[in-house]
Amino acid sequence: MAHDYFAGDPRTHHERMLAGDLYIGGQDPESVRLAQRGLALADAYHRAVVADDDGARAILDDLLGTLGEDAFLKPPLFVDYGGNIHVGPRTFANYNLMALDVATITIGADCQIGPNVQLLTPTHPVEPTPRRDKLEAALPITIGDNVWLGGGVIVCPGVTIGDNTVVGAGAVVTRDLPANVVAVGNPARVVRDITEG
Repeated sequence: MAHDYFAGDPRTHHERMLAGDLYIGGQDPESVRLAQRGLALADAYHRAVVADDDGARAILDDLLGTLGEDAFLKPPLFVDYGGNIHVGPRTFANYNLMALDVATITIGADCQIGPNVQLLTPTHPVEPTPRRDKLEAALPITIGDNVWLGGGVIVCPGVTIGDNTVVGAGAVVTRDLPANVVAVGNPARVVRDITEG
C-alpha cells in the first residue's frame, strides 16, 4: 500500500470496521478471531440440525447477536461474524442465507426469507487505487417486520425495507423500500401497494 490511509488514526482495523469507516479486512487479530468463531459456530449449527440435536438452537443463539423466540434459520447459514445479526421472533429463513454482517443486519419479527437470499453489508471504494489497496467498509441493513424476501433476493449495503413489504424472487434491492409494497426486478422497483384483502 503506497498511501497511508490511517495516518493519525490510532484505532485498530476492527474498531474502524465497527464504526463504519474504511478499514483493511483480515489485518486485525480480533476480526480474524471473530470470523473464525462465526465459521465454526455456523458449521456446528448445520451439523447439529442434520443430527437432530436438541442443542442446535443454543448454537444458533450463541452465533447470532440476538435470536427471537421461535425464529428458525435453516442451515446451511453463511455469515462473516454472526454477532452483528439480530433476528426477530417467529422469523423463518430457508436454505443458504448469506448474511455478511460486517455492519449490523437487523431482521424484524415474522419475516419469511426464501432460499439463497443474500444480505450484503460490505462495500468497497469505486476508485481503483484504494480498492487495489484492499480498503473496505460496510453499511447496515434493516428489514422490517413481516417482510417476505423471495428466493435469490440480494439486499445491498445500507438498505432498509419497510414492514409488510414483499420482494419478488431474484430482485436486487439497491435502495430503501417503503412499507406495504411489492417490489421486483433488478434494480428492485415498487410495482404495487399492499392493502388488506
